[in-house]
Amino acid sequence: MAIQLRYPGKVVIVTGGTSGIGLATVREFARHGANVVFCSKPSEAEVGRAIQRELQTCGCAGDACFQVCDMHKEGDIQKLIGATIERYGCLDCLVNNAGDGHPEIIDDLNAQDFNNFMELNAVGSMLAAKYALPYLRETRGNIINISGLSGVGGGKHLLSYSSSKGAILAMTKTLAIDESKYGVRVNSISPGFVWTPLYERYVSFFPDPEAKIQEDKCCQLLGRLGTAEEVALAVLFLAADGTFCTGANLVVSGGADVGFGIKNLMELEPGHCAKVNLKSSSTKK
Repeated sequence: MAIQLRYPGKVVIVTGGTSGIGLATVREFARHGANVVFCSKPSEAEVGRAIQRELQTCGCAGDACFQVCDMHKEGDIQKLIGATIERYGCLDCLVNNAGDGHPEIIDDLNAQDFNNFMELNAVGSMLAAKYALPYLRETRGNIINISGLSGVGGGKHLLSYSSSKGAILAMTKTLAIDESKYGVRVNSISPGFVWTPLYERYVSFFPDPEAKIQEDKCCQLLGRLGTAEEVALAVLFLAADGTFCTGANLVVSGGADVGFGIKNLMELEPGHCAKVNLKSSSTKK
């Protein structure tokens, strides 16, 4: 059965588009008729080209094109935007997804490590927005920045990552204000714990990765990890349907951001997940 296309003919850039949330977003936009330029670092070039071939031959309603881009390099980002305009002639949406992070404590952190994450996660997003905006203003397009729940409330042993994601949230709101006069919408998405290659690498830093996964599931009301596809659907919503949303941060966390939780982290053992059985308050007569 043919689906109703939600973004037909639109031109989208997705950074960090060869795995996880980025790849799921590329697939979702292409499925809904968009022409997608997606990028990743040089070491992912073969993977990116294979994804391009797959999407161009799988019967998707839209087109897909891979571009090598090191998001640490301003010149690469300029080439990414230029290649998009050369191929499709316009730009409707930028999805700033490229990013990295791993657990750390400040005692072991140096300035260069911190700057590396800020440059990739925050500065890279800023530069992509800077060079995309002249074209987004012409189409009254939109930017969607992928932040993270730790950017909203912090995260244990995630100083560099949380700082960079918090910067993305502030940047989103400021750009939404500045670009409103051009009709450009700027929003962000803050995922909770989502199963991706980056998350898989993150839990590998812990002594018992499986226990860490179970602990993270317990942090989310739905009792499970999210999927990259669920976040991609949220991205598509903001681009295609959320036309009265700007300056917004859409939290996609399975409920991790609501209610109360264990806060005494000094006594919390790794992998611990408290289970409480409450007695019914009803009285039998």
